[in-house]
Amino acid sequence: MKVIYILCLLSLNNILIAQVPKEKYQFSKDINAAIEKDTLAWKYQLGATEYATSGYYHEALTTWDKNGGGFKKLTVEDSLFIKKFNPKNAKEYIIERSKAEQIIIINEAHHNARHRVFTASLLKGLYENGYRFFGLEALSDTLINDRKFPTIKSGYYVKEPQMANLIREALEIGFTLFEYEATDGKNGKEREIEQAENIKKIIDENPNSKFLIHCGYDHVIEGMPKIKRWEKAMAGKLKELTNKNPFSIDQVIYSEKSDLKFTNPVIELVNNTSSVVLIDEKGSLFNGLSNAEQVDCQIIHPITKYYNNRPDWLSLSKESKKYSIPKSKIKEYPVLALAYKDNEYEHEGIPVDIVEILNKEEIPKLMLPAGKYQILIKNKMYEIVSIYTLTIK
Repeated sequence: MKVIYILCLLSLNNILIAQVPKEKYQFSKDINAAIEKDTLAWKYQLGATEYATSGYYHEALTTWDKNGGGFKKLTVEDSLFIKKFNPKNAKEYIIERSKAEQIIIINEAHHNARHRVFTASLLKGLYENGYRFFGLEALSDTLINDRKFPTIKSGYYVKEPQMANLIREALEIGFTLFEYEATDGKNGKEREIEQAENIKKIIDENPNSKFLIHCGYDHVIEGMPKIKRWEKAMAGKLKELTNKNPFSIDQVIYSEKSDLKFTNPVIELVNNTSSVVLIDEKGSLFNGLSNAEQVDCQIIHPITKYYNNRPDWLSLSKESKKYSIPKSKIKEYPVLALAYKDNEYEHEGIPVDIVEILNKEEIPKLMLPAGKYQILIKNKMYEIVSIYTLTIK
């Protein structure tokens, strides 16, 4: 993992917010043009986030990987070690394990929407097992529990549709959401401490409750983080402050990259079609090849398959129906099609899904759970050329 990538994650929030373009959801060509003109050293991180925000999953991976990187080949010893473990469905394992836990911490890569969809797939089962509080690093919205849906002002990363869907689903199920990010200007050790202190306050106020925490990258680490000046990451600091041992889950290390040359070879070795954890005969979880135990559990996500240019995991959390925009609604190409929950667009809501339609031959399908929607069609100048309501049953 490159140092430049780690450093930029620590201090980019204010920069990112300042650079949010007028159009929150953009055509791929416009995102690419902005990246090409950008002179910042971390332009590919910024660009990957913009691609993710507008629903371009593979483009987000590709842009992030322009930073370089990759993984060493597995040694014979590594392969033999991994073969001692058997795959088990990750969702099923975590939900069953959650019965004996009080605090679960799960991370994401901010440019990888798949991680948000997977966390969303856990919500119903966790709620049934007693979890009531859901903390999100990305959230900055004191009114979210009253409003019942996120807006474009709810946090920089929240405007990405799958993050917004994660929040919507949690609210619909009955979770109480809370923010815990450190105050502006806090980075490194101070940020990790303040995040942990903010979470501890909620735990102290609700000592008999169960908590799900969704964070970014290395904040999930209980052991020694890669960034030594942190001393302890948020998860490790929370464990110290509360004297409670969280169940820490990493989604980042064993997730696909844009190309196999960047992808961790463990994913190919396991070669599963669903997200799994690995367990040995003694019931111990695979948590990496290094000697340092940084997290309790590492999820191995499979390589994405695409259907009509849409990732196969989009319906993992909530059953969705595929919906094609009628050609009669499109007068020119290209267009962006954005699907908003009824009554959310007028209140600065966030789309449930977005697709870019480049020509009449290939119209990717929106993925929409049951409900009533407003469909907006925007032309290349970002003008709304069509708007209509739709009910998915």
